[in-house]
Amino acid sequence: MFKIWAKVLEEEKIVKQTVYEGGEFSYADFFTHLSSICDELDIPTPILLRAHIVNYAKFRHVVFRPRDFLDPPPFDKLVLENISI
Repeated sequence: MFKIWAKVLEEEKIVKQTVYEGGEFSYADFFTHLSSICDELDIPTPILLRAHIVNYAKFRHVVFRPRDFLDPPPFDKLVLENISI
């Protein structure tokens, strides 16, 4: 069981957030989890790079900035944090 806290920030203020819960976590399925989170928040899905997965694995969080999206999103960043204990 894992939980990811997803936050959409504008000017360092949370404008949307959700807690995504899943069963068994796998980095191979990270894009699937990311897509589900973005659908729930009603935002576009960013491009997922290896560096994003490494940051999530190493630091338990990852930040997606406007340059990580195909079209510039109407927010400053999307932050995913692992909140599983």
